[in-house]
Amino acid sequence: MKLIIPMAGRGTRVRPHSHVTPKPLLPVRGRSMVERIVDTFNRVLPVRLNEGVFVLGPDFGKNVYEMLREICVRHDMRPRFAVQETAEGTAHAVDAAREYLQGPGVVAFADTIFDMDAGLDFKDADVVAMVKHVEDPSRFGVAVREGDRVVELVEKPSEPISTEALVGIYYVRELRELRGAIEGIIADNLRGKGGEFQLTDAFDRMIKRGDAFTTASVTEWLDCGTISALMETTRRLLEKEDTGTFQGDVENSIVIPPVYIGPDARVVDSVVGPYVSIEAGADVRRSVMEQSIVFPHAVVRGAVLKNSLIGRYAHVHPGAWVLNIGDHAEITPIPPDVLVH
Repeated sequence: MKLIIPMAGRGTRVRPHSHVTPKPLLPVRGRSMVERIVDTFNRVLPVRLNEGVFVLGPDFGKNVYEMLREICVRHDMRPRFAVQETAEGTAHAVDAAREYLQGPGVVAFADTIFDMDAGLDFKDADVVAMVKHVEDPSRFGVAVREGDRVVELVEKPSEPISTEALVGIYYVRELRELRGAIEGIIADNLRGKGGEFQLTDAFDRMIKRGDAFTTASVTEWLDCGTISALMETTRRLLEKEDTGTFQGDVENSIVIPPVYIGPDARVVDSVVGPYVSIEAGADVRRSVMEQSIVFPHAVVRGAVLKNSLIGRYAHVHPGAWVLNIGDHAEITPIPPDVLVH
């Protein structure tokens, strides 16, 4: 079973953290969005994933490829890579991986975290769209059904024709069929929202030619697409996955749960929590923080932090702060003697 993840987008709404690391690889309480998707599918699918196909941007660095290879190694998957040279929509992104589009697979857009019950049964469906029932479907693309079959996909309906919101995850029995539908809409220059080639239009073409299309409900759908959403999703996962134990070292400190302290992280002479995620290799000393995320290998010294995100390898020096700083940034207060002069 293949996993196709288009992730060539720039992640502009979670900047500055996506300047170096693509949004789907940002850690959320210890695991990236990509790894969480792999874990969930391996738990709920009838067969395990054995191949990961990642559609990347043309300027992604070697570190991105290496991070994805490491995820695949941990999950016994073969890594494959494709490049989307220009951003022309979701169908265009999947089309960039056309050489790998054969056999059964799952297409997942990795800016959300989801969960669902184990034992997913595809029955005789050609395509299964993962959906979440919502009260206000006007903000989402929805699946419109007649009985067990989906007969239409509608983007942000003006009338309440369905409460099944598409979450951007699809099982496809034969990826060649999806490839053919995508090639068709590109050949016909069928551009949808934003003047781009949309995956929902390719699926709509499959529906109209008679492919069996149905849905499966997710039990949880958590957005990570903006800074506020990333903070809220981290809060939810800190509550849900609170174990009361830490992988890093805690010395002479007070921890107010829920708190995550990742491998090789250190918390010394500090008060942390509630709702704090300190990722792998971060170092926090003589500090107080709550409702904050400290990304891998960041250093915090003598600071008071609230509602803050501290990027990888960033350094925060003494002071009381509400921060959102990217990788390798440094925040240092002006010394009083300098202010005098």
